[in-house]
Amino acid sequence: MSNKTEFELAKKYIPGGVNSPVRAFGSVGGEPVMIARGEGTYLIDVEGKKYLDFIQSWGPLIHGHCDKDIENAITNALKNGTSYGAPSLNETALAKLMCEKFSCVDKIRFVSSGTEATMSAIRVARGYAKKDGLIKFEGCYHGHSDALLVKAGSGATTYGNASSAGVPQNAVKDTHLAIYNDIKSVEEIFKNHQIGVVIIEPIAGNMGLVPAKREFLKALRKICDENNAVLILDEVMSGFRASEIGALKFYDITPDLITFGKVIGGGLNVAAFGGKAQIMDVLSPNGAVYQAGTLSGNPLAMAAGIAALNKITPEIYVKLESLAKRLMSGFKEAANAVKIPLQTEVRGSMFGFFFNEKEVLNYDDALKSDTKMYAKFHNQMLKRGVYLAPSQFETGFICTAMGENEIDFAVNCAKEAFLEIKNG
Repeated sequence: MSNKTEFELAKKYIPGGVNSPVRAFGSVGGEPVMIARGEGTYLIDVEGKKYLDFIQSWGPLIHGHCDKDIENAITNALKNGTSYGAPSLNETALAKLMCEKFSCVDKIRFVSSGTEATMSAIRVARGYAKKDGLIKFEGCYHGHSDALLVKAGSGATTYGNASSAGVPQNAVKDTHLAIYNDIKSVEEIFKNHQIGVVIIEPIAGNMGLVPAKREFLKALRKICDENNAVLILDEVMSGFRASEIGALKFYDITPDLITFGKVIGGGLNVAAFGGKAQIMDVLSPNGAVYQAGTLSGNPLAMAAGIAALNKITPEIYVKLESLAKRLMSGFKEAANAVKIPLQTEVRGSMFGFFFNEKEVLNYDDALKSDTKMYAKFHNQMLKRGVYLAPSQFETGFICTAMGENEIDFAVNCAKEAFLEIKNG
């Protein structure tokens, strides 16, 4: 088997050969490697080559590939059936565990994907606020439901246009785009529209890693309170990744709702949304807002999630953040040595870097990054056995199976990669 022949076969039966667009390597050139299996910190392709994996399934695998405790939990649950379509004890156990960790979450509901979590949270928030207007921020990704696939129109802070074919303009007519880390853009929208919901990634991970400024989130909370709008923090990516309480460790605000995903499934497809009881209780069967899912609360996924979260302690984030900082300082030093500008960022086990002269504070800043340089660097690192996100605008992840040896290997590869790029 070879990566090339297997990818060609995939393209015959799957659009583009992938089931999520970024996997196609369109932003970095070349063709993706086809993965046969994962082992701890590594991915192994169909040709048997190993790659140090800094994607970790885009975040869920905080304990690395094939963690024994999670595998055992899934195996034991499997013996009792793969799906019930009825309430089970592990649903309550995982819900209790999450509510106890996040003091601002009174009640929670499980779904099967981050897209479903944010879509449902927005519906609940609109039902509670009784206002249709929604604010999201340029560069924040909240899944691919119609109302959230928007791009800036001629007046970026007043209305948006559908950013995907197949999305009716009517579906996005109540979605308004604001500028990340710019409270004035938010105030302008509130001044001109009836806004019921604001959704934001407090630590944005889909334009590269760009954390919100503390004063910005505090002002956002204040303006939502003044206008009776529901504030949703989308922590599908940062929840249990930035810290054991996600972004809340870094920001002194209380959201009305939070969305979760990634880590809470331990590698299986789980997400959730939760928050204040008076808002969550507008959900059916208690209230008038409808939401349902056949595989919501799937017993295998619940077991995997419980196993993953039970292995999490505040102490592991000290190690993970230390490793992430070691990686980013190593990358920056290697880039500086050949006079290539590089901006880096770390939040807990999350890291990001931009080939950019200036600090990245929002989507416009991110777009000024040198994506051609990123593509060259990505290809050089892949050649050396380091698997980075195949896009400048994604976040990387450290897992507990990694240590200083793995980080130092990646840094040495970066030094070699930058030298080859500079001399090539």
